[in-house]
Amino acid sequence: MNNKDKRFEQMRRLTGAILGPLCAVILWLMPIGGLEGPAHHLLAVMSLVAIWWITEPVPIPVTSLMGPTLCVVLGIAPMKDAFDQFANPMIFLFLGGFLLAKGMMVNGLDKRIAYGIMSMKWVGDSPRRIFLAIGLACVLCSGWISNTATAAMMFPIALGLLEAIREMMASNGKTIDLASYKYATGLMLMTAYACSIGGVMTPIGTPPNIIMLGFLDQLAPQAPTVSFFQWMIWGIVAMLCYFFLAYVVLWRMFPADVKHIEGAREFIRNYVDSLGKWTRAQKNTMIAFFVAFVLWVAPSVLSIVYGAHSDVMTFYDGHFPEAIAAMVGGLLLFFLPVNLKKGEMTMSWKDGVEGIEWGTLLLFGGGLAMGAMMYTTGLSAWIGTGIKEALGGNPSEWVFVGVFCITALILSELTSHTASTNLIAPIAIGAAVSLGFSPIPVAIGIALSSSLGFMMPVSTPPNAIVYASGYVPITKMIKSGFIIDLVGILLVTIPVVMLLIKAVMGL
Repeated sequence: MNNKDKRFEQMRRLTGAILGPLCAVILWLMPIGGLEGPAHHLLAVMSLVAIWWITEPVPIPVTSLMGPTLCVVLGIAPMKDAFDQFANPMIFLFLGGFLLAKGMMVNGLDKRIAYGIMSMKWVGDSPRRIFLAIGLACVLCSGWISNTATAAMMFPIALGLLEAIREMMASNGKTIDLASYKYATGLMLMTAYACSIGGVMTPIGTPPNIIMLGFLDQLAPQAPTVSFFQWMIWGIVAMLCYFFLAYVVLWRMFPADVKHIEGAREFIRNYVDSLGKWTRAQKNTMIAFFVAFVLWVAPSVLSIVYGAHSDVMTFYDGHFPEAIAAMVGGLLLFFLPVNLKKGEMTMSWKDGVEGIEWGTLLLFGGGLAMGAMMYTTGLSAWIGTGIKEALGGNPSEWVFVGVFCITALILSELTSHTASTNLIAPIAIGAAVSLGFSPIPVAIGIALSSSLGFMMPVSTPPNAIVYASGYVPITKMIKSGFIIDLVGILLVTIPVVMLLIKAVMGL
């Protein structure tokens, strides 16, 4: 981060530190028509939480804990109501997913998958195919492990390939500066964007997905439940569309000026050879992942065979809900042995605990807690009524979904997509219910739109990682990101994915 960026971040945090409490005090003291009692006071606290989520004067998880704490201290809600969402089953779905992802990373299964894709014969030493293979490896891995971890893993591979290009050019008497080399910029951006795109594929691929499922379960219990398999139907379609769009845009903007990269095959082969043979830990991790995956998709198969309301489905849903399926897979890592004599298991407690993104879980719990209180106090209904009036009283569902998707995208460019989803989700769901719409399309639309933050280094960790390479001018990131954001949300998220969601869910 250069000095200009540091000054901007300092100013953003300082502004938020002052503006948050100031807005909260003003809203607390100011009479608001149609809003009184706990709902009025919750709005004041929510303004503080929202501003601090966006500006980050303190770490986002701290703000997430502060919101429910203030609600108890100020008498807005009792302790049990303010904090019971930290034990929401969706948190344990995420926890199980985190454990599986950490097992893949600790035991090198993620690298084996990524390098395996890169070493396929069709890739070879073609810059265009390498460009595509890097993206494919990123999207497939980030569907199951965090986009940050995927970017950190693929980043050195991309750098190594760029170094191979530089050396090849030098041997032919041509010196290139990678910092201004088009292909270098494109490869870095493909690495970042593909890591974010892959997250939309599964419910556990990125925090906004699971946050939305949690809010739907909590704030719209009357809506149909979205299963793991159902999400993957539109998640895979969305991923493929976004990825194709990113590939076309980036390749046209940043093409290679060579047809072959000498040394690329050897570079990738050395990476693959360094992995050696499959280890017992890697095989065990694959078993644990396969068990969780089977448990996740089994309900869809059983409902087709036996019927959605059969005794078999009732038994399965009662004993193996999706959160338990994730925990079974994650906990298996601590029981599948690698060396019984030494007492070594596939993953140690230390590896598991240190690898869990506890801050994300706290953020998730805090967001659910604030959302639940917005629902119980009537604040979400009041906001929904206000949105209904602002949109003309009877807006079309497409306009409604579009407004929230675009809002989520803008927020995700300015701050953490996890925090922005926590902020906008209860408002959107409450407004949908108030307008008589199904909350599922707008909820999923927001989750997908939040993963399209491609314009700024601060939008997502993968963006920040590749920006730090020095090969991505900020103007190029803004231009390419804007095109993909705009086309992605207007031609993919709103029309294609929304229609698919309605078809899958029978809405």
